[in-house]
Amino acid sequence: MALPDNSSGVPVEEPPFPEIVELNVGGQVYITRYSTLTSVPDSLLWEMFSRKSTKGLARDTKGRFFVDRDGFLFRYILDYMRDQQLVLPDHFPERGRLQREAEFFNLPELVKQLAPRISKQNSLGDEGCQSDPEESSPSGDTARNLATLGAAAAACASLVPGAGGEGKRSGFITIGYRGSYTLGRDSQTDAKFRRVARIMVCGKTSLAKEVFGETLNESRDPDRPPERYTSRYYLKFTFLEQAFDKLADAGFHMVACNSTGTCAFAHEQTDDKIWTSYTEYVFYRE
Repeated sequence: MALPDNSSGVPVEEPPFPEIVELNVGGQVYITRYSTLTSVPDSLLWEMFSRKSTKGLARDTKGRFFVDRDGFLFRYILDYMRDQQLVLPDHFPERGRLQREAEFFNLPELVKQLAPRISKQNSLGDEGCQSDPEESSPSGDTARNLATLGAAAAACASLVPGAGGEGKRSGFITIGYRGSYTLGRDSQTDAKFRRVARIMVCGKTSLAKEVFGETLNESRDPDRPPERYTSRYYLKFTFLEQAFDKLADAGFHMVACNSTGTCAFAHEQTDDKIWTSYTEYVFYRE
């Protein structure tokens, strides 16, 4: 078998990065080509992966390059770097946060595409209410066109907080949690009460975001339109009273609750028992 000719004796320098690169962005793993990461000159990823050495780049426990940013929004950043085109799902609710991520990764063209478009016909930008009525004719169609414009204005007003009343929509929000606690032989000893792992949020997307804001984790259902319902959101904190306070501040009142529980022995040679339960609280705002 013929060996590669290296008659010059000069050692061949291997590239510092492989052709296929693994990234850990905020806990989400991405696998992409090296050429994709360096496709936009002067971007943050281009600066990271154009260097001659991997020293100084953070890595996780499995050796993947680590970036401490929103792991779920990064997929749109990576999609843009593949072909420099922005494609978002319908009713995308995270446009502002994605623009902030684009600014962090130094992608000015993407920032421009995400910026709200303000025109004379529509001062709310491309996320506001738009109307494109037919040109009015000198006949009796004028009244119909005016009615159409009035309906469009009313629809826009209903979407602006504080317009046409308090701007708060009625509806239900259900929060639930699965808790556990351990009791020893003496029920007053070593009681670990209500260990809450995660607080789930069910209801209309727009209501959940209004009440919980940045404390709402949407990672399991990121593209849900605002008028649709979801049961996959959960909170970034684990204190029920904090959730109750936010619901009360938003004008919600508890109307129902239910709970189920089971008991199991933690150890065969002791009387320690583990109680697990699932509890739901239903809140309503008129």
